[in-house]
Amino acid sequence: MRYIKYTLGIIWATLALILILALFPGLRTMSEGLSKAPFMKIHPRYTGGEITDSVKKSDHTLYIHRPVFNGLVKERMLGFIQIDWHGNIPDKINDTIDYNFDTIPDFIINIDTRNNITELKKISAYVYDCGVSTPTSFGWVIRVNVANIK
Repeated sequence: MRYIKYTLGIIWATLALILILALFPGLRTMSEGLSKAPFMKIHPRYTGGEITDSVKKSDHTLYIHRPVFNGLVKERMLGFIQIDWHGNIPDKINDTIDYNFDTIPDFIINIDTRNNITELKKISAYVYDCGVSTPTSFGWVIRVNVANIK
């Protein structure tokens, strides 16, 4: 029995070595091809999720993303909602947001873009706090931490 395990281990290690040596030269080509596959997507925790609504103002546009609760195995109890302002951002931003589209406002956001001060007024019980508020190359982004309603 000991020799069978020893022989199988040697065979497995040899096959793994051959596979690594065969795949190594084409690793760059294969990884580029795999990254362009239709099932490969960037995780919503990095992108902010899909855009569900946009509000066009006079000189900028407000984009509301879907709530992100994605976890490794199941949905998390706490997540976030991302809101982007694109365009010519004013010195003071004051917007009322209804992220779940139930016609009842969920929170009011006040941002002083010159001093980088963000104030969040919670209206809904599912809204916790402002996780991220930062200027970007296209305008301004905030992430508001929210609870999973489901």
